[in-house]
Formats: sequence, C-alpha cells, structure tokens
Amino acid sequence: MSDIKNYQMLINGDWVDSSDGGTFDSVNPTTGEIWSRIPEATEADVNLAVETAHLAFTKGPWSKLTPTERGKCLRKLGDLLAEKSEGLGRTESIDTGKMLKETRWQAKYIADFFHFFAGCADKVNGETLPIDKPDMFVFTKREPLGVVAAVVPWNSQLFLVAVKLGPALAAGNTVVLKASEHASAAMLDFGKLIEKAGIPPGVVNIVTGHGEPCGRALTGHPLVARVSFTGGPNAARHVLENVKRNFAEVSLELGGKSPFIVFDDANIESAVNASIAGIFGATGQSCVAGSRLYLHEDIADEFLEKITALTRQIVIGDPLAEETQMGPLCTTSQLENIQREVAYAQEQGGKILVGGKQPEGMGGLFYEPTIIECPRQDLRIVDTELFGPVLSVQRFKTEEEVLELANDSELGLAAGIFTQNAARSLRMANSVRAGIVWVNTYRVVSPIAEFGGVKGSGHGRESGFQAIYDYTRPKTIWMNTSDEPMANPFVMR
Repeated sequence: MSDIKNYQMLINGDWVDSSDGGTFDSVNPTTGEIWSRIPEATEADVNLAVETAHLAFTKGPWSKLTPTERGKCLRKLGDLLAEKSEGLGRTESIDTGKMLKETRWQAKYIADFFHFFAGCADKVNGETLPIDKPDMFVFTKREPLGVVAAVVPWNSQLFLVAVKLGPALAAGNTVVLKASEHASAAMLDFGKLIEKAGIPPGVVNIVTGHGEPCGRALTGHPLVARVSFTGGPNAARHVLENVKRNFAEVSLELGGKSPFIVFDDANIESAVNASIAGIFGATGQSCVAGSRLYLHEDIADEFLEKITALTRQIVIGDPLAEETQMGPLCTTSQLENIQREVAYAQEQGGKILVGGKQPEGMGGLFYEPTIIECPRQDLRIVDTELFGPVLSVQRFKTEEEVLELANDSELGLAAGIFTQNAARSLRMANSVRAGIVWVNTYRVVSPIAEFGGVKGSGHGRESGFQAIYDYTRPKTIWMNTSDEPMANPFVMR
C-alpha cells in the first residue's frame, strides 16, 4: 500500500483533497493492481471550483488580459506539454493500459493544438453590418461565454483536454475540467503545468469523481455557461437532464461504430494496414475505431487472408515495453462486455476468424485482437460499440448496397473509404452519414481540422479555427452617428 500514489484536485491554483476526505482507487489494467488513489469530489468541492472559475472570469486578471496575452499563455502551455511528454505518457500508460510509445508521442503532438489555439486567440473577429437604417453604425464583437464545464473520458484524455481547453481559454473563458473516474492521473499531472504557463489561479480547475455527485453538480451548476462533453450516450442523457437547470450550451461527442469500406480497386496492402491501425490501435479503445469492415466480394478472400495473418502477429503485452503493439483494456467492465458480445455474435451465426478470447498465461485485462465475419447486418455486434479490439466483417457487391449498410447505424462519427476511383470516393464521402470521412487513409487528426459526429454520435465540433467561435457569443452594438435629437416616438413618419 505504501507504493500507492495519492493525487489531489486543482481548485483556485491549490492542490486539495476532497472536502470530506473521500477517495477512490485507480487500477493498473496491465497488472490488475491498485496503483493510485484519487479524490472523490463532493458537491461542495464542485461548487467551489465553479465559483472560483466564475470569479476568475468576472473579476480576475484573466478577463483583463488581451487576446494576445492569453495566446502567449497557451503557447507556453504547449511548450511545457512537449517537454513533459515522456512523463505524462508514462502516467497515462500505467493508468489506462495504452502503449507508452503512443501516449508519449500523442502528448508531444498535442502541444501543436495549444500552439494552434494560441495563434487563434487574437484572430477572433466581429463584423460591421450594412444596416438598413440611416445614421446608424452597427457592428458585432465576440465575447467569451463564462465558465465552461469540460467533461473528458479516460481514453485520449490529454488530446480531448486540448481540444476543449485550447479554444475555451483562447476565447477568454475559464474552465472546470472533470477527469474520468476510470483514469484521472494523466490529467492531474497535466494540471501541474497550468501555473507554470502563467495562467492565473482559478482559470483552470480540475475535479475528479463519479457522475454522482461530481458530474451532476458540475454540468447542472447555475454558473456554468457551456458544457463540452465527450463520453457515452447514457451519461450524455444525464448531462442533457442536468442542463435543463442552467440552460447551458452543450456539445456532445458520443463515440461511433465507424464503417471501413474497401472496394475491389483499392490498394489492398494500404487498406489492410489502415484497417489494423483503425481497429487494433489503442486496443480499439478509440471513438473513431473502424470497427465495421465492409469488403467487396471480389477481394474479400485476399483481404481477409492478409489481415488475419497480420493480426495473429500482433504483440500483446506490457504497454511500457517498446516491443508491445497492443496493451490491455482499461476496465473490467469493458472486458466482460466484449466477452458477452462476442459469444452472442457466435450464437447469431458470426464466425471468428482470429482471436475471440483472452490470451493464455497473461493476467490483467488483455483480450486478443479479434475478427468476426458476420453473415448479416442484423447481428447485434455490427452496430454495438464495444470499445475494444473486435472487428466485424461483411461482404458486399455494389456501391449502393454498401452505402445502405454503412448508413444503417444509429451512430455516425467517422468512416473510411478505400478506392482508386476518384469519382466514387467523392460520391461515397458525400453520401456516408458521418462527421469525418477518411479516403485512402484512416485515424488521422490535425488541430486545423474539425471533428465531430452526426446522429447518435452527438453534435458540435471540436478542433479547427471555427471551434473557438463555439466558446463565444456575438454582441451587437448600435451607434447613432447623427447629431440630431431622436424623433418623438409617438409621431410616426
């Protein structure tokens, strides 16, 4: 027990325990052992964090900084993140089971997102309006909203912090971050960089805890102006109930069940590699995982022979080891759910081509990379997000058929299309109902490009320059330029 690391929350620039001393344990999914202890925020803790952020917004020095000065703080934060990427990546790997070579690279690359939004801070413009009234000069300006509640899941948490925190701070808001109860440590370690970046106390606060009371108290708080939520649909429904109390603006990113479509003229080697990256990268624990593979019948056998051979060679093991290619799942509930769904898929007629079980001789929350060929679209596994390394496969004959299959889902976050036919790629990209479409590539992001979903995958967009406008509201200002007195309001002309 002496090796367990004790964390604290960040409120008003201070590192604090829960007001009632409550904590919960975080388990290393590689070993199955408790490795850290996290504060369980009370409603009073959340109230203090939001009130602190509100005060920092209304009266603190943050509201008095120019946009350029705010941008300098964000640039410094990005620099610090890049410098600390090794340590932050290691913490995230221990806490979530994600591979160190991915988490440390991702932490370093995320610095570019803070640099991007640093440059955006003083580029937010209003406009002058060609108004239809004489002697009137009318213009708009963009103003920050106030306190932003940012709810971040455990997977890719530093990336998701960046795409929420970056535009929110650049626009002049203050923020209360809620870390996932499944893995909070990396965000709390990141919080140590806030003060070093020159960001005043209270501008960024970090609370930890479960949905009740922490998530409820935060998203429904009367001083919260905007909620940016990434997570599951069930939790999102609670968020929507909560914001009925404060009328906060809301954006939701709720995951996906993304179709990965390979036509008969595709570069097979490229498509196989992209599919493996899209479903087995991060152990399939990615909201954009390409978990529904649709293969044209003329190339299906060749494709499956190649992808199953490569899948069998994936090295499963300790995420801190350089030779590891796939680590464990993050939570026990994920593992149990995957086991249930894979078993049920077999009952419905699905055929396991590779994987389908836990690897022998390994503890922890490991599950083999799995490919299941499905004879029909109505198998439950085809439209159920498992958040793990499980790929369902179906065959198709025509473009029209696969388009119907791809769109036959309650979710719509991402899609992949592999074809050498430029006209077909544009037809498909325009017709697939998804917020992100990759053509002849997969699972790439940039601070310059927006992302988000449609249908059950939520609404709102993150990243890209436009994101900063989502954290502002326009104010319209009318100026009478005439020296003449206003007319008698009771004399109509």
